[in-house]
Amino acid sequence: MRWQRLWQAEWSAPLIALIALSIALAIYDPNFRKLENLSNIGYQTAVIVTLAAGQTLVIIAGGIDLSVGSVLALVGVSTALVLATEKPILLAVLLGLMVGMICGFVNGSLVTKGKIPPFIATLGMMGVARGLALVLSKAQNIFIPQEAKFEPFLELGTGRWLGIPIPFLIAAIVATLTEILLSFTRFGRHIYAVGGNREAARLSGVPVNRVLLIVFVLCGLTTAIGGIVETARLSVGQPTGGQLYELHAIAAAVIGGASLAGGRGSVLGTVLGALLMAVIRNGSDLLNIPYEWQQVILGALVVIAVLFDQWRRRA
Repeated sequence: MRWQRLWQAEWSAPLIALIALSIALAIYDPNFRKLENLSNIGYQTAVIVTLAAGQTLVIIAGGIDLSVGSVLALVGVSTALVLATEKPILLAVLLGLMVGMICGFVNGSLVTKGKIPPFIATLGMMGVARGLALVLSKAQNIFIPQEAKFEPFLELGTGRWLGIPIPFLIAAIVATLTEILLSFTRFGRHIYAVGGNREAARLSGVPVNRVLLIVFVLCGLTTAIGGIVETARLSVGQPTGGQLYELHAIAAAVIGGASLAGGRGSVLGTVLGALLMAVIRNGSDLLNIPYEWQQVILGALVVIAVLFDQWRRRA
């Protein structure tokens, strides 16, 4: 019975695939299991996991957020602009978080008050956020001054704590808190209810619009955290940064077992999906597989994950 429950879990397939692929790569290429390479995987995965945690909330609630990549760029530019004017680090970080949450609030308001489908509302925000990032930066990268007083900020993207990359620790904290919210709180149950059947949730007394609004704000918050980490890692705010990050975040959630129809998914599955994608990219680089074919592999993986989910639900 225990093994049957494990098999039925949304995250069972990506977990098995991740373990099998990691073992195969470790055997085939010893470079894969080197600490430096594993650290690179951690750095590469951290931002996507942070974004995907919030995206998972939106998907489980029956929505989707196509704007996270552009919002990440806007957060990065806003944060870098404040730091470039020699303002305190705390002010820059708070501004970045506020920018992300405001974008999420606008998305949620358009969906709940404006009755605009999430796909269209966030598609519009994708263009607005990217445009604002280009306007504020004058289409130029905003470099963070390489001064000692800004080192604490840069450590958010490049530092280590007890040998573990700080970006990976931040991603782990965000993912853990999001999973706790989903699994152990009343609000988490409301998210699943709204995504499973919005009308039934409304008739049961669930404040559907409030749940959707908060979910989009939380997605904006996790996006802002990812944007701040990305800016610290690169030491620059890029108005063109975050391109296709929204697709990577959605793919991580889908590969991790989340249903685009809503009502199903977990942050644990999303983390495993993001790690699986990162291992595939890393292994492809080690095996000298061209970037174009890597995109083909990842695209096929998303389709296979959806097909597998449908087959398992029928079974």
